[in-house]
Amino acid sequence: MAKPIMAKATAVWLVDNTTLTFKQVADFCGLHELEVQGIADGDVAAGVKGFDPIANNQLTAEEIGAAEKDPTHKLNLKYNAAAVGEEKRRGPRYTPLSKRQDRPASILWLVKFHPELSDGQIGKLVGTTKPTIQAIRERTHWNIGNITPIDPVALGLCKQSELDAAVQKAASKKVTEGPVMSDDERRKLVSTEQSLGMPADPKIPTAISGLETFTLSGNDDEEDEDGRHKPVDADSFFNLPDDDGDDDED
Repeated sequence: MAKPIMAKATAVWLVDNTTLTFKQVADFCGLHELEVQGIADGDVAAGVKGFDPIANNQLTAEEIGAAEKDPTHKLNLKYNAAAVGEEKRRGPRYTPLSKRQDRPASILWLVKFHPELSDGQIGKLVGTTKPTIQAIRERTHWNIGNITPIDPVALGLCKQSELDAAVQKAASKKVTEGPVMSDDERRKLVSTEQSLGMPADPKIPTAISGLETFTLSGNDDEEDEDGRHKPVDADSFFNLPDDDGDDDED
């Protein structure tokens, strides 16, 4: 359902000038019912001037009258042909002039700490263009030497929920499109359920099984009564036979 412009100011006007229920006003303005009740009590939107929806072509007096007579009636926003398609407009988000100088720092932070994000995702998060992002990626930006990476959430350029959603989407796309990475990259991109189901990485053994029974005296096939290899006689290493099989005589 389409919402009116200046929703909270419109709610203030409806509370002050009509007998509509809090739920009717909340549903029309996209607010919570308790928030509308707070407006009526003066605890919410203090100092906000009411915005007349009739004078601003958002509601008709007949529509308000019908809603006042029937508490279950939902207010319908007046059709405005000029507003059709406005909600589908795409492009970089608007960034206030006071924060535009902070965008390069936030781009550098995203490129450094979240390389899985695409240029399009970064552009939507901080409201910038792909050429600017590419220049910072390639370190060809005119001011790259003076740019310090700063979290865009801390700068107020985007919300933490928006950043988390973009990172999660990029990570999921990387996992599905390419082979699963190992070690650090795998832990970053693969979910807990997937990582638990993966086989363990091969490791270099720390000991060789059976080394303690290995012999060098040529009696590997000799076994004792218990079926174990006979231990090596240390003296045998010093009494090695000659090549012709005969012992040397002094």
